[in-house]
Amino acid sequence: MAELFCAPLREIDPAVANLISYEAERQARKLILIPSESRAPEAVREALGSVFQNIYAEGYPNPDTHWLTQDEILNYVVELAHYRRFSDARYYKGVEYADVLEALARRRAGEAFAANGIEADGIWANVQPLSGAPANSAVYAALVPPGAVVMGMDLLHGGHLTHGSPANRSGKLYKIVSYGIDPVTERLDYGAIEVSARENKPKMIIAGYTSYPWVPDWKRFREIADAVGAYLLADISHIAGMVAAGVVPSPIGHAHVTSFTTHKTLFGPRGACILTTDPALAAKIDAAVFPGEQGGPHMNAIAGMAVAFDLAVRP
Repeated sequence: MAELFCAPLREIDPAVANLISYEAERQARKLILIPSESRAPEAVREALGSVFQNIYAEGYPNPDTHWLTQDEILNYVVELAHYRRFSDARYYKGVEYADVLEALARRRAGEAFAANGIEADGIWANVQPLSGAPANSAVYAALVPPGAVVMGMDLLHGGHLTHGSPANRSGKLYKIVSYGIDPVTERLDYGAIEVSARENKPKMIIAGYTSYPWVPDWKRFREIADAVGAYLLADISHIAGMVAAGVVPSPIGHAHVTSFTTHKTLFGPRGACILTTDPALAAKIDAAVFPGEQGGPHMNAIAGMAVAFDLAVRP
């Protein structure tokens, strides 16, 4: 039995090993421009195959780690002593290193997306969502009661399924008022969006898109949201890497909540992240992600995120 746990994949299951090698060859030879796909660095893929696969870590690490620097988080003498004395809010024990890992990923997310005068200490990150759709679903659950009005871009104009498509949970649980692009300019008409918002009084407005090529005016969207008392969600899944790099304007400091996947332009693992600058909203989002949305974090994915966020801030 011991050899089953130690033998390489090719010995245990050559069929799966062959499929992996075939896919590696296909990706190396073919150029397929799918915006939802990217090429994760080897270090990210190495983290995805770690022994963190073996544990449950339902819940969250010590919230005080939000204020710690990376060096302080990695001070095992202090952090492990704190864990052994006070434990944490996890549902299971034996997760002291998972606590350090998740705290590190959250800190690195804050550092990677600090912008517009907002430092890492002012950004609360949830790194547990399994992908972009569950992340957005958690934001809905945290901020908007079922049946309330939500404004999002029409799918046919470049929006996303989770922005109110009738085929998605968002379109089934909420009253969706869609907006689109001006047929002449093929750009967002912020005046028309504001008129619609004032007429329909949404609880949340979503900006950020799947196939609209222009960066939203985050400041203008926040003005519209404030005018009607709505939350502003910036979904930057397709441009997160460029936002982190400072190539395009960041919604941080404008949007109440920012969500994004980590496997597109961030070149990270399959997963997602939710950011906010409001600690009260952070608590609601944490509760909506777990236990509200999913059964707990995939620690291997969080390890891959930590690597991706670290690479994002390197020159």
